[in-house]
Amino acid sequence: MANHFYQEEHRIFRDTFSKFLQKEVMPHIEEWEDAGIVPREIWYKCGEQGFLCPWADEKHGGFNAGFEYSAIITEEIGRAGAGCLGVGLHNDIVAPYLGDYGNEEQKAKWMPGCTSGHCITAIAMSEPDAGSDLQAMRTTAIKDGDFYVVNGQKIFISNGVSCDLAIVACKTDPKANPPHNGISMLLIEDGTSGFRHDRKLHKLGLRGQDTAELVFEDCRVPKSNLLGEEGMAFAYMMKNLQQERLIITIGAQADAEETLRQTIEYCKSRIAFGKPISRFQHNTFKIVELATEVELGRTFLDTLIADHIAGKDIVKKVSMAKWWITEMANRVAYHCLQLYGGYGFMEEYPIARRYRDARASTIVGGTTEVMKIVIGRLMGL
Repeated sequence: MANHFYQEEHRIFRDTFSKFLQKEVMPHIEEWEDAGIVPREIWYKCGEQGFLCPWADEKHGGFNAGFEYSAIITEEIGRAGAGCLGVGLHNDIVAPYLGDYGNEEQKAKWMPGCTSGHCITAIAMSEPDAGSDLQAMRTTAIKDGDFYVVNGQKIFISNGVSCDLAIVACKTDPKANPPHNGISMLLIEDGTSGFRHDRKLHKLGLRGQDTAELVFEDCRVPKSNLLGEEGMAFAYMMKNLQQERLIITIGAQADAEETLRQTIEYCKSRIAFGKPISRFQHNTFKIVELATEVELGRTFLDTLIADHIAGKDIVKKVSMAKWWITEMANRVAYHCLQLYGGYGFMEEYPIARRYRDARASTIVGGTTEVMKIVIGRLMGL
C-alpha cells in the first residue's frame, strides 16, 4: 500500500494477517454461512496470533499498537470478503468502550480474554422500537441494593449468540430530562441470571456472523459492572462513533476495491461474440466509472485515517465518508454483479456473497439517512 502512514512493520503485519485469512478463514466461509456462526476456535487462533485488540496494554495481552493495525485488519477482512468474522466489531467498536471507560479492576478482569479470544464482546444499543434514536430506548436498570435490576430487549446484536460479555446501554434514570442524561452502560456477562441470548436472526448478508436478540428479565447485575459514570453512556457513544463509523467505512472501501479487481479479471477473460467482454464500449466505460469512484473513495478515506491517527475531531468528514463510500461500495457490487451476467447470480461465484454483504455497511453504525442528518446539523443547517 502507498499510504504514507503505513511503515515496513505494518506491511509485515498486513502480509501475516492476509496469509492467516487465506489459510484459516477463506476455506470455511461457506460452512460458517450455513451454520450462521463462526466457531470459537477461530477466535482463539486470532488471539494467539495477536490479531485481537492489538491496541490493548501489554499487561492485558495487547501490544499498545496504533490505529494503523486496526485499519489493516479491517482492510484485509474486507478485501477477503470475510465480513462474517466479527473481529473488527470486537476489536475497534466494542472493546474500546472497556479500554476507554473501564476501571482497572474491570480491565484486569476482561481485557485479557478480549485479546486471547476467550471473551467475545458485543454492544447492545438497538431495540425493537429504538434503533438510531438511542434516547428512546426502554431497557431499564434500576438500583436494588448492590445491584442493578435490568429489564428490556435488544435487537440486531452482532456477536449476539457467541458473546461472553455484552456492553448494554440502558436507562438508569428513566425520568431524566433530557432523556439521554439517564442512559448508562453495564457490563453483563454470559450466564448472568435473567440474561439470555434469544432468537438468532437470519440475515440477507453477513450470514456467518451471528446476530441475535438479547433479553433481560429481572437480570441482577452488580453495581461494580457499571462502565464509567452513571448517566454518561450517551456521551461515550457519541465520542466513540467516529471510530466505529471509520472502521465500517474502511471495510466497505476495501471490499469495493477487491470486488472491482476480481470483476476486471473476469471481464478480461470472459469471451462473448469473439472478444473479451471488457472490450465492449459500454463495459469499458462502466468499469472506468467504477474505478474512478473507488479511487476517490480511497483518497478521501486515507486522509481520514491519517487524521484519526493524529487524534483530530473529524466527525463531520467521517460521517460524509460513511454514507458516500458505503453507498459507492453498493454501486460497485451492483454493477460488478451485472458484468458477470448469469454467473453473478450463482452462489458459487464470490460476487454473489459480496453483493449481499455490501448492503449492511449502509445500515450499521447509522444509516445513510442518519449520516446526512448528522452532517446537516454539524453544518448548522
